[in-house]
Amino acid sequence: VQLQASGGGLVQAGDSLSLSCEASGRTGSVANMGWFRQAPGKGREFVAAVTYGAISTYYADFVKGRFTISRDNAGVKVYLQMNSLKPEDTAVYYCAANRKFSSWLPEDPTQYHYWGRGTLVTVSS
Repeated sequence: VQLQASGGGLVQAGDSLSLSCEASGRTGSVANMGWFRQAPGKGREFVAAVTYGAISTYYADFVKGRFTISRDNAGVKVYLQMNSLKPEDTAVYYCAANRKFSSWLPEDPTQYHYWGRGTLVTVSS
């Protein structure tokens, strides 16, 4: 499975940006999907996740009320709508997915089997 993220860019504080990620290859093995981010000099952190069939969503506290994760009906695309962006949201954003029939904790990056290359989001003050 390959994941391709897109939609990053340079915006000003308070602006909105939408990221998308599309899975290709053996997409029938994809279950849950999520977004992580990594700011310069920091570790990778959980942002949001959505379960297979988009039944449940999960968010990091620092994005609740500002970011929305969604997924298409076919289950191969995941989106991250980011509103009210702040300079501290500046990071490379990665989409990830885990395999069906495997354990999963939304915020644990070690439980995702597939990763995209990342897309850079820069928020200026």
